[in-house]
Amino acid sequence: MSTPKFLQGKDDFHLVLKNRVTQYFTEHNRPMTGNFALLFKASLFTILYLAIYTHLVFFTPGVWIAIPECIFFGLLTAAIGFNVMHDGAHGSFSKYKFLNKAAGASLNFLGGSAIMWNMKHNIIHHTFTNIDGVDDDIEARPWLRFATTQKKMKLHRFQQYYFWFLYALLHLVWIFLSDYQKYFKRKIGVVPIRKMTIYEHISFWAAKAIYAFMFVVLPIMLIGFGDWIVGFLIITMVTGLAISIVFQLAHTVEDADFPMPTEVSGKIENEWAIHQIHTTANFATKSKTISWLLGGLNFQIEHHLFPRISHVHYPEISKIIKKTCSEYGVNYIEFPKMRQAILSHIHYLKRLGQLA
Repeated sequence: MSTPKFLQGKDDFHLVLKNRVTQYFTEHNRPMTGNFALLFKASLFTILYLAIYTHLVFFTPGVWIAIPECIFFGLLTAAIGFNVMHDGAHGSFSKYKFLNKAAGASLNFLGGSAIMWNMKHNIIHHTFTNIDGVDDDIEARPWLRFATTQKKMKLHRFQQYYFWFLYALLHLVWIFLSDYQKYFKRKIGVVPIRKMTIYEHISFWAAKAIYAFMFVVLPIMLIGFGDWIVGFLIITMVTGLAISIVFQLAHTVEDADFPMPTEVSGKIENEWAIHQIHTTANFATKSKTISWLLGGLNFQIEHHLFPRISHVHYPEISKIIKKTCSEYGVNYIEFPKMRQAILSHIHYLKRLGQLA
């Protein structure tokens, strides 16, 4: 399918929302980007990442130390992605362009491709959220069914049980398969990617080569294949599970919409801003700990409406967005606890596995 269009707003909802958020930053004299607290957190995570890598690879701790370190390293990999890379890729990490580029490029050292991420996430997912056939984030066929428009298979009856294992494989597949598929097919799902520059081609392969050397070749040389494969699988599976759960709670839950363009107009029957709110959910927004660890990704509605605003501001602007949604009768989806969002995701998968 071709990429759909959105209806023009029938009222001034989006305009009022933007004006109110802009007014908040003007009145408080704050930049929309990250602050010192975010820079400190990024520095802390980076130091821990380098320290644990060095200890695991060059000092070869015993198994009872190595396994917990690998688990923590996997969680730390996800945390850097949530807190540093994600804001950097959206240009919201810092007011300085070079810091945004550095933060966004950190994905290259976590196993992914910053170039492919920008096209897949920033451009496609953030525009066409939850639209089957376009949004690659809800494409996991034949293993999982995320939308009623996707073909139901017999194995989907059990997807609410086995999805945990598939989610754990996400990072591994991302590193060694999906980035290369996008690169060689020149497509993300059905959407063609723009022509890459020579610099981007070189950057793509250089990043993949450096990661392969640092996380595959060098560890095997120093600690042996057996120890490496066990540690590498623990790290990547913990990372994959953490990333998958957090991102799926934002869109594949019971109350989220999965609209399709109408046959007559070929358009989504909502303006873009309302579409983002209807297809996105928040969770555990009162928990400062979860918000800190997840880089504000529990405030997905705020992020989808204002991706160029750093997550450090989401708790405050969420009040403005909630109030505006209430005034205009727009459904704002939110789960008070993270466990409630996880249960909703499981119930959603179960329902999709049973519906024809």
